[in-house]
Amino acid sequence: MKTLAILLLCSLAVICLTSDTGSQPAGDQPAQEGLFVEREHASTVVRQKRAAAELSLHQLESLREVCEANLACENMMDTDGIIAAYTAYYGPIPY
Repeated sequence: MKTLAILLLCSLAVICLTSDTGSQPAGDQPAQEGLFVEREHASTVVRQKRAAAELSLHQLESLREVCEANLACENMMDTDGIIAAYTAYYGPIPY
Protein backbone atom coordinates (compact mmCIF):
# COMPACT_ATOMS: atom_id res chain seq x y z
CA MET A 1 0.00 0.00 0.00
CA LYS A 2 2.87 2.40 0.81
CA THR A 3 4.48 1.58 -2.52
CA LEU A 4 1.27 2.42 -4.37
CA ALA A 5 0.96 5.77 -2.56
CA ILE A 6 4.59 6.67 -3.29
CA LEU A 7 4.18 5.66 -6.93
CA LEU A 8 1.04 7.79 -7.21
CA LEU A 9 2.74 10.85 -5.68
CA CYS A 10 5.76 10.46 -7.95
CA SER A 11 3.57 10.21 -11.03
CA LEU A 12 1.65 13.35 -10.00
CA ALA A 13 4.92 15.20 -9.47
CA VAL A 14 6.14 14.17 -12.94
CA ILE A 15 2.86 15.29 -14.52
CA CYS A 16 3.03 18.67 -12.76
CA LEU A 17 6.65 19.23 -13.75
CA THR A 18 6.18 18.29 -17.39
CA SER A 19 2.89 20.08 -18.04
CA ASP A 20 3.14 23.26 -20.08
CA THR A 21 1.67 26.02 -17.86
CA GLY A 22 3.33 28.92 -19.69
CA SER A 23 1.09 28.88 -22.75
CA GLN A 24 -1.84 31.26 -22.44
CA PRO A 25 -4.14 32.64 -25.11
CA ALA A 26 -3.07 36.02 -26.46
CA GLY A 27 -6.10 37.78 -24.91
CA ASP A 28 -5.25 36.62 -21.38
CA GLN A 29 -1.78 38.14 -21.18
CA PRO A 30 -1.55 41.48 -19.35
CA ALA A 31 -0.74 44.62 -21.26
CA GLN A 32 2.92 45.62 -21.40
CA GLU A 33 2.13 49.32 -20.89
CA GLY A 34 3.48 49.49 -17.37
CA LEU A 35 2.15 50.44 -14.00
CA PHE A 36 1.34 54.09 -14.65
CA VAL A 37 -1.27 55.45 -17.04
CA GLU A 38 -2.09 58.89 -18.32
CA ARG A 39 -4.29 61.08 -16.11
CA GLU A 40 -7.04 61.34 -18.76
CA HIS A 41 -7.23 57.56 -19.07
CA ALA A 42 -7.14 57.03 -15.31
CA SER A 43 -10.03 59.43 -14.74
CA THR A 44 -12.20 57.41 -17.10
CA VAL A 45 -11.33 54.16 -15.33
CA VAL A 46 -11.62 55.33 -11.72
CA ARG A 47 -14.24 57.93 -10.95
CA GLN A 48 -13.99 59.64 -7.60
CA LYS A 49 -17.12 59.91 -5.49
CA ARG A 50 -17.92 63.43 -4.41
CA ALA A 51 -20.53 64.79 -2.07
CA ALA A 52 -23.72 65.93 -3.78
CA ALA A 53 -23.63 69.29 -2.01
CA GLU A 54 -21.12 71.18 0.07
CA LEU A 55 -21.38 70.30 3.75
CA SER A 56 -21.37 72.95 6.43
CA LEU A 57 -18.68 73.07 9.10
CA HIS A 58 -21.21 71.84 11.66
CA GLN A 59 -22.05 68.80 9.49
CA LEU A 60 -18.37 68.02 8.90
CA GLU A 61 -17.68 68.24 12.65
CA SER A 62 -20.56 65.87 13.30
CA LEU A 63 -19.11 63.35 10.83
CA ARG A 64 -15.67 63.77 12.39
CA GLU A 65 -17.00 63.01 15.89
CA VAL A 66 -18.66 59.82 14.68
CA CYS A 67 -15.53 58.75 12.82
CA GLU A 68 -13.20 59.45 15.76
CA ALA A 69 -14.92 56.71 17.76
CA ASN A 70 -13.49 54.10 15.36
CA LEU A 71 -9.67 53.98 15.24
CA ALA A 72 -9.54 52.61 11.68
CA CYS A 73 -11.95 55.27 10.48
CA GLU A 74 -9.90 57.96 12.22
CA ASN A 75 -6.71 56.76 10.50
CA MET A 76 -8.44 56.72 7.13
CA MET A 77 -9.84 60.17 7.85
CA ASP A 78 -6.29 61.50 8.22
CA THR A 79 -5.19 60.12 4.85
CA ASP A 80 -8.29 60.12 2.62
CA GLY A 81 -10.51 62.76 4.16
CA ILE A 82 -13.55 62.76 6.39
CA ILE A 83 -16.14 62.10 3.68
CA ALA A 84 -14.31 59.09 2.23
CA ALA A 85 -13.65 57.62 5.67
CA TYR A 86 -17.22 58.11 6.89
CA THR A 87 -18.77 56.56 3.79
CA ALA A 88 -16.35 53.63 3.89
CA TYR A 89 -17.18 52.71 7.47
CA TYR A 90 -20.72 53.99 8.02
CA GLY A 91 -22.31 54.20 4.58
CA PRO A 92 -23.79 57.24 2.83
CA ILE A 93 -23.84 60.58 4.60
CA PRO A 94 -27.29 61.05 6.21
CA TYR A 95 -27.66 64.71 5.21
